[in-house]
Amino acid sequence: MTFKRLARAGLVALALGALIGAFTVAVGPIDGHSIAQAQAPAAAPAAPAAAAPAPKLDSGDTAWMLTSTALVLMMTIPGLALFYGGMVRKKNVLATVMQSFAITCLITVLWMVIGYSWAFTEGGPYLGGTSRFLLMGMGVSDLNTTIPESVFMTFQMTFAIITPALIAGAFADRMKFSAMLWFMGLWSLLVYSPIAHWVWGPGGFLGGLGVLDFAGGTVVHINAGVAGLMCALVLGKRKGLGTENMAPHNLVLTMIGASLLWVGWFGFNAGSAVAANGAAGMAMAVTQIATATAALAWMFVEWGLKGKPSVLGICSGAVAGLVAITPASGFVDPVGALVIGVAAGVLCYWGATGLKHTFGYDDSLDAFGVHGVGGIVGAILTGVFAREAISKPGLLDGNAYQVVLQVYGCLATIVYDAIVTLIILFVINMIIGLRVKEEVERDGLDLALHGETVP
Repeated sequence: MTFKRLARAGLVALALGALIGAFTVAVGPIDGHSIAQAQAPAAAPAAPAAAAPAPKLDSGDTAWMLTSTALVLMMTIPGLALFYGGMVRKKNVLATVMQSFAITCLITVLWMVIGYSWAFTEGGPYLGGTSRFLLMGMGVSDLNTTIPESVFMTFQMTFAIITPALIAGAFADRMKFSAMLWFMGLWSLLVYSPIAHWVWGPGGFLGGLGVLDFAGGTVVHINAGVAGLMCALVLGKRKGLGTENMAPHNLVLTMIGASLLWVGWFGFNAGSAVAANGAAGMAMAVTQIATATAALAWMFVEWGLKGKPSVLGICSGAVAGLVAITPASGFVDPVGALVIGVAAGVLCYWGATGLKHTFGYDDSLDAFGVHGVGGIVGAILTGVFAREAISKPGLLDGNAYQVVLQVYGCLATIVYDAIVTLIILFVINMIIGLRVKEEVERDGLDLALHGETVP
């Protein structure tokens, strides 16, 4: 690890910080009343509302959320493990799938200890409290809306699991396993839980402003993509990149993994309705439409530019569509999903090829190119295509300010994520080092780190 790489990544974070500062000055203060003030004149004070009825357990909602939780867990193991595992060289496949499996175990424990409490209990606008430390006080009769809180907690746990697992694609083939565990644990607590609270937690500042993120465009995908970019910048390029053959060793595994991600994503998006209702049904429909459209868009762009449509390309396009529709899935109609799918396929192809080559960073499996770019595209287009008939008004319904809010949410997430990720990487590198030795990287991580090989 060189100081030059850390300095380069730090400059990127500082530039992002300057960008959000300039943006905030340009648009002026943002507050939760701005949209309402822009849309309607002031009204007379309303009469006090009647107390809301106590929530009751709904067995249908609970059954759907149990199913959704299992679907989202399937996205990481085996979905993401196979998707990433097929894209690396054969000598690193076990190390790659091991990362997804170990992250699943590590984040499960950390989420139970404090991560859930920091994300989803009342505290401040930037971090929740400790009332659910070790999940204390959570009983079988505690509800979150119409489902048991234990089910809601586990559903959100699966989101907390897959987000750091996505980051691993950016540094494939070159990070120590011990450093990876430390990084993922600290990142989950210091980055994921706070940002989840900002957007979804009670009193979170981005949610309070009106930033829309139905299932994780900012919390999951921009978050993971930016962290992956910071890792790629700090760790540097793989040895032999550009001179050695680094083609995927088994695209059948990648196709199976992408298919599992696609199916599991219905739990991700439709499950985020936290009920078996019309919102879940529409989220499922637009997820399918955007995913298929993005896969075709990526395929046709690649076909036109390179002369052949690749298996890796159509799989990557499908994942890009899944990423981009995630924040919008509870707010847009099928036409909006179609447009978001086209934008995701085209722009994520550029992110995984042109953008990466222009700036020269080695995002091994395109964590930023797909999840970072796709998350930003989806989050901003949510502000354009959100429809009042579905849930919230966006630009098409006359609420242009929603686009401003979406951009602000993206920038806030990017800046915080980039800065804290760099700090975590710097500390770990100072103590135990981040990158494997050159001979380990040359011979393969499977044997050196885990004592096993694929026959």
